[in-house]
Amino acid sequence: MEHDDPTEALTDLQERRLGMPELLQVAAGSGLAAYAVWALLLQPGFRRVPLRLQVPYIGANARQVEHVLSLLRGRPGKMVDLGSGDGRIVLAAHRCGLRPAVGYELNPWLVGLARLHAWRAGCARSVCYHRKDLWKVSLKDCHNVSVFLAPSVLPLLENKLQVELPAGARVVSGRFPLPTWKPVAVVGEGLDRVWAYDVHGAEQNISS
Repeated sequence: MEHDDPTEALTDLQERRLGMPELLQVAAGSGLAAYAVWALLLQPGFRRVPLRLQVPYIGANARQVEHVLSLLRGRPGKMVDLGSGDGRIVLAAHRCGLRPAVGYELNPWLVGLARLHAWRAGCARSVCYHRKDLWKVSLKDCHNVSVFLAPSVLPLLENKLQVELPAGARVVSGRFPLPTWKPVAVVGEGLDRVWAYDVHGAEQNISS
């Protein structure tokens, strides 16, 4: 018997005792669903990326985005988001006057989603999303950089930023701080915290 009311269906499921075959079917179904999401949305961006450089996608929330903007708002020069995901930070940066605003994301599904969001916001011709490996992107003309990456890749990212960014550039790291750089500002608490770093010289950013 089918249930039109989701509440009744949930109650019925809670009252039933699942046997081992049913439990295995539920587990298998859940596993297949999770794999389908991985294969379609996440895996395409990782196929040619070394394991140590892979970063799972977790979208920034509204508070994290606002904290990033609070540390970049009003600054001149190009703004880039490395690992831009669904593009929300880039779109918000453009709206608050950070231009040009550019996102680099390896996963084609997320790049397509970001472009869809920009089109729906009427900004399709104003923001740019590129399907590129962030490790292969040149940052020599970037003055404002945002990153929401895993702690495992941040030491390598520090080296890239230090070598490529021009003097006066600012880096804002969300969720996790850069491991050896000294921040000039910190905003937020817990997982909403973001750290700002200014680039002045090869040795200036290293904390003692």
